[in-house]
Amino acid sequence: MLNFNKPRSQPRPPRSYALGGVDHAEPIKKKGFVRKIVFALGLVALCIFMLKQSPTFKSPSPFSRRETGVTHVLVTGGAGYIGSHATLRLLKDSFRVTIVDNLSRGNIGAVKVLQDLFPEPGRLQFIYADLGDAKVVNKIFSENAFDAVMHFAAVAYVGESTLDPLKYYHNITSNTLVVLEAMAAHNVNTLIYSSTCATYGEPEKMPITEETPQHPINPYGKAKKMSEDIIQDFHKNSDMAVMILRYFNVIGSDPDGTLGEAPRPELREHGRISGACFDAARGITKGLKVRGTDYKTSDGTCIRDYIDVTDLVDAHVKALENAKPGHVGIYNVGTGKGRSVKEFVEACEKATGASIKVEYLPRRPGDYAEVFSDPSKIRLELNWSAQFTDLEKSLQVAWKWQKSHHNGYGSTEASI
Repeated sequence: MLNFNKPRSQPRPPRSYALGGVDHAEPIKKKGFVRKIVFALGLVALCIFMLKQSPTFKSPSPFSRRETGVTHVLVTGGAGYIGSHATLRLLKDSFRVTIVDNLSRGNIGAVKVLQDLFPEPGRLQFIYADLGDAKVVNKIFSENAFDAVMHFAAVAYVGESTLDPLKYYHNITSNTLVVLEAMAAHNVNTLIYSSTCATYGEPEKMPITEETPQHPINPYGKAKKMSEDIIQDFHKNSDMAVMILRYFNVIGSDPDGTLGEAPRPELREHGRISGACFDAARGITKGLKVRGTDYKTSDGTCIRDYIDVTDLVDAHVKALENAKPGHVGIYNVGTGKGRSVKEFVEACEKATGASIKVEYLPRRPGDYAEVFSDPSKIRLELNWSAQFTDLEKSLQVAWKWQKSHHNGYGSTEASI
């Protein structure tokens, strides 16, 4: 019997193409799949490359994280005369340092010197910023893991403060409040505050102790005292470690000749007596103007306690090392000896070998007759005492830097 049922159709086998005895199944589809994989991988690689070029895609900065055995100190005003010397000392002692400065009084040249000396990653960074901008300050604190703050940043000329008091209250008092708020918000619990003997005003008794009543007589001293009051009021409900250093008239330079004092030319009229003496010795000015010869002192000129900048920054480091949570330490930083302006000029003439013409003028508003310290407390509690107490030698060291930096940090060529 014949079967007329057709056999079931079988699935067609995949097409293959013989080539040299080897079968290749569906080569067109496989090549397309490979191309897609290669394209996708290339796209991913391109995206990663572009992200890495973005400033927001960076490996964490060493300044943004805490490291065992490394103390990260924010130095405000670190491009200035005292702040740069403090930064140098901290770096030599293996601290990690961030400088914040708006360069209104500081020198970027000093920062470059420090960066050249300590180029290793994670040692020193400079941030150009104004402490009066609370948002910027808060951002700086949020992006950096600070362990402590040394707050130097401040305008600091008595004469200028009497002419422009609002600048001083804003720059000193208001900016200190901004820094303190940022420290509180970001749990930075150690503050070394740069204060001044100007907070005492003109005491009836000498020498000045830390218990001497504070009655400042110029806006500079008043602004600093207000800052001290704010810090101490905040501390009453805080466990912060605070050291307030009230220091006297600063002179000198780094003994190795690395850094020096280079005030802006337009501020010469308000500057320190050391800078004025050097300007006269170099012939930049016609002579030295001494304001006030009728004070109740031995020679009629003001008496001050001159502290070498190297000693001063040593006191700051000892204060940092001895800062205790929940404690406020207040210390005078001086030599304990007063020298008159006339004595200072004589020492400057010997140090420079130049004859300095002196013009005597009436008193400057806000000045006081006699101020020198009793440094007993800081000696007993922090084991600190001034080592560079020879006025002429301190001026010689500073003069050496001046001779090789006629244009401040703009030039390092010696010409005399």
